[in-house]
Amino acid sequence: MDYRYGSQTVFQIEYHFVWLTKYRYKMLTGDVAERVRALVLQVCETFEIRIVSGVVSKDHVHILVSAPPNMAPSEIMRRIKGNTASRLFEEFPHLKKKYWGRHFWARGYFCATVGQMTEEMIKEYLEHHFEPNPNDEFKMEPP
Repeated sequence: MDYRYGSQTVFQIEYHFVWLTKYRYKMLTGDVAERVRALVLQVCETFEIRIVSGVVSKDHVHILVSAPPNMAPSEIMRRIKGNTASRLFEEFPHLKKKYWGRHFWARGYFCATVGQMTEEMIKEYLEHHFEPNPNDEFKMEPP
C-alpha cells in the first residue's frame, strides 16, 4: 500500500475525476491544453493533492488523484475548475468570445473513489486484530 502521512493521520484516499468543457466545445487543444495541464498540476500541488495520472482530451479532463482527508471531492473540483477557468480567460482572450458567460467548464463532474482494500479485507482484519468476538453491528454491550 502507498500510504501518505499527515501531521496526525495516515491515509490512502484516491479519486477519479472527469469534467467537461461547457457545451463540450473542443477547446482543449494546443496551448490551451498545455496550460490546462499546467494549471491543474499547480492547483493540486498547492493543496497537497497528488496527481497519479491524467489525460487532457479535446473536451474533457480525466485525473486520478491522491487527496488528503481534509479535502472533500467537491472542494477539490471547486478549486481546480475555478482556478483554471479564471486563469484561462485571462491568458487566452479568444476564449471569452466563445464563453461569453464566464463559465469555461460545464456544471458538475464525475467522481469515483478508488480503493485498495475490499470490504472483505477490512472485515477479515477486524475479526483478527481486535476483540475475539466482535459485535458486527458496532453496538455497545449493556453495563
